[in-house]
Amino acid sequence: MTLLAFDYGIKRVGVAAGSRFTGAAQALRSITVDGEARFAAIEKLIREWQPEALVIGVPFHPDGAEHEITLRARKFGRQLKGRFRLPIHEVDERYTSVAAEAAGACDVDSAAAALILEQFFRETS
Repeated sequence: MTLLAFDYGIKRVGVAAGSRFTGAAQALRSITVDGEARFAAIEKLIREWQPEALVIGVPFHPDGAEHEITLRARKFGRQLKGRFRLPIHEVDERYTSVAAEAAGACDVDSAAAALILEQFFRETS
């Protein structure tokens, strides 16, 4: 079962792909375009990878409280579900970008998406 994961950001959306079979994810790329061009780029990745579900990283404050990006990430997930009719899973993605940066990732956003997907695999295995 292949899944795509997204690290949502206002300026960039990191994307990773992975297999539930292996429990591993690979960073793909960051999408830096906005509006319809963003969804067109995502559609191209969905056609290429044929995922059975999508995983959205949803950020929270350290104390678990929601903030503006929490709401935007959830809206992004609803938009993906409406457009592509795939199941959506949310993952608490606190600190994934920090972890990706600390690991020396060249593309922090797509590396964070890979961490989000691997976290999803651990939580659902």
